[in-house]
Amino acid sequence: MKDEDERRPITDEEQLDRIARLPKVELHLHFEGGAPPAFIRGLAKQKKVDIARIFNEDGSYAYRDFWHFLEVYEAATSVLKTPEDFARLCTAVLEESAKNGVVYSETFLSPDFCGGGDLGAWREYLQAIREAAEAAERDMGVTLRGVVTCIRHFGPEKAKRAALCAAETAGDWLVGFGMAGDEKQGKQRDFAYSFDMAREAGLRLTSHAGEWNGPQEVREAVEDLRVERIGHGVRAAPDLAVVDMLAERGITLEVCPGSNVFLGVYPALRAHPIDMLRKRGVKVTVSTDDPPFFHTSMRQEYLGLARAFGWDEEIFAEINRTALDAAFCDAATKEAVLKKLEQA
Repeated sequence: MKDEDERRPITDEEQLDRIARLPKVELHLHFEGGAPPAFIRGLAKQKKVDIARIFNEDGSYAYRDFWHFLEVYEAATSVLKTPEDFARLCTAVLEESAKNGVVYSETFLSPDFCGGGDLGAWREYLQAIREAAEAAERDMGVTLRGVVTCIRHFGPEKAKRAALCAAETAGDWLVGFGMAGDEKQGKQRDFAYSFDMAREAGLRLTSHAGEWNGPQEVREAVEDLRVERIGHGVRAAPDLAVVDMLAERGITLEVCPGSNVFLGVYPALRAHPIDMLRKRGVKVTVSTDDPPFFHTSMRQEYLGLARAFGWDEEIFAEINRTALDAAFCDAATKEAVLKKLEQA
């Protein structure tokens, strides 16, 4: 392997093409956030719901900043009303994943959006999504697993309902529990009850932290919720004590570089700390977050990192193995996915 200090941005088009075509493992994908805008517009038209305000003239999603994005996200989600809608969404999302060479993906699902937190309704939605995912695995070769997320800005009480839904449906397909939403509201520890419930049900744990708030937010997610993965986590970078804590404890970061740059967390990819974190010994992975909202894809993420930091096929193989090791699925699934990675 090259000395890290010798790496230069990759510009060779043949090598970039090889990198783009690599099989990929993605751990941080919001289910509704993966909805192609054309899919949402079509569904809104069918249901005669006017959400034209959330689209630009070119048909893409329109928003001003992260907090407006949350409003637009929820407006887009509002047209997803039935289990069948979510099954169709699953197929649309996995078609995009397959086009980008993703062979394994974990997606965040919220019972708040799938039945309003009612357990009986959640079971129906989950079954529809799972059936669509299994069909996509047969037809497209991409394996999907679910991670329930509570929504931070909905508050701790609603989080308990989400955790109950997760605990009651935990198994070989629903494999994890986490938290998403507005990081500026509340504290990680406010949701400890929900995370404890999920842990007792055998679910693996992750939480969004360190996307907007600083290093202390990341430390609190690890110490107060005892998660093994962090969604984003990049704002830990200014505090090397927190960075080293992540490395020492083997916490995996679900990093979404394109999302961070698009939302202005960092001014450009070259300014993003993912390369520094990796060199410091932190387990980093690469994901898209909400790809159509942030005008990205897994292929684009890989190409951007190759051009910015000189990441080559060796490093991406390392990144994918790290992601697979950190995946919440069972050993048999990991073995099957590993064969696909090794064949490349």
